[in-house]
Amino acid sequence: MGSKNHELVPTPLIEKLSRLKGGASGVHRSISALAKNGLVARIKEAKYDGYRLTYGGLDYLALHTHSAKRHVYSVGSRIGVGKESDIMIVADETGTQRVLKIHRLGRISFRTVKTNRDYLRKNKTGSWMYLSRLAATKEFAFMQALKEEGFPVPDPIAHSRHTIVMTLIDALPLRQISAVPDPAALYADLIELLLRLARHGLIHGDFNEFNILIKEDSVPGDSPDETETTTLTPILIDFPQMVSMDHGNAEMYFDRDVACIKTFFSRRFHFVPTKAGPFFVDAKKTVGKDGARRLDAALEASGFTKKMAKDLEAAIREQQEHVTSKEENGAASDDEDDEDDEEDEEDAEDGGEGEQDGQISEPGVVIIAGKGIAKPNLIADGQGLGKLAISGDT
Repeated sequence: MGSKNHELVPTPLIEKLSRLKGGASGVHRSISALAKNGLVARIKEAKYDGYRLTYGGLDYLALHTHSAKRHVYSVGSRIGVGKESDIMIVADETGTQRVLKIHRLGRISFRTVKTNRDYLRKNKTGSWMYLSRLAATKEFAFMQALKEEGFPVPDPIAHSRHTIVMTLIDALPLRQISAVPDPAALYADLIELLLRLARHGLIHGDFNEFNILIKEDSVPGDSPDETETTTLTPILIDFPQMVSMDHGNAEMYFDRDVACIKTFFSRRFHFVPTKAGPFFVDAKKTVGKDGARRLDAALEASGFTKKMAKDLEAAIREQQEHVTSKEENGAASDDEDDEDDEEDEEDAEDGGEGEQDGQISEPGVVIIAGKGIAKPNLIADGQGLGKLAISGDT
């Protein structure tokens, strides 16, 4: 609660909110225990005495909720790391595998801009952890709305703080595929998805090879003499940057999504469409056409306010600017990264009170609320696409 408006929560405020017995000394003992486990941290040379919740602490709170509601029983390997999230394989009590997405806005800013360690200091809108919670809230709401309308997205199962639990789909990211049987057909399917989103009032905002999965299904022939055919189904993921067709920069976002797909297909599959477009002005005319439900309104209906959307958009834009700036100036050297790591360690209190960034030290050997231990690799045998050429890109 205190982290919403404070990067560093004052100790007196912690005492007030916690209502622990034993007064200040009892609160201090509890905080020390949490700090030793890397769940909270004290910042050296701060203007006042206080603690911050680490991403490890936030992870624990979210996993505790998922465990209590029986959405997650065990945690396996980390299968993806992005600019703004970690992706983990998890399982429920029956062993059914699922995906846990952990939003981590601010990860890039923590390491690349020393003078802007927290978005709160500059813009007064809330900490990076609070913004990560907004990102998860927005994504979960859109996933629910899109699933209800029959869009090819993972089934949203649960949401807690900065995390989302969803179904695990046997598919590969488009970026990992080096060849497909019919690039024109797949391109047409993706453009139709983009236009279908527009009819429902939405623009993905990050429609590229990193956020599109390709699911392969074999369809048997109508007779024993006919060979089976392979169908490719695009699956959309990653929705924190999704915006309305009425957004002030809607045309820019729409055109960027179209350009990303065209560029990738040209580079990877050597496919260039003969027809220009699609264009935003034409897509705008289709919004709500043929009874399409406006899904951009679903976000506000979920309780996600315009102010929340504005804060989140500003945070994501800031991260993108950091990435662009770093790419233009050249990647930081290993020595510089080491210096940043040392500086981060010095920011925390000695004696195990440093921030652990929420990372699991031994993936696949994690106990959730004392209930169970995951197998080292909770990935189904044979997972992956069999008839497509796989690229070495990751």
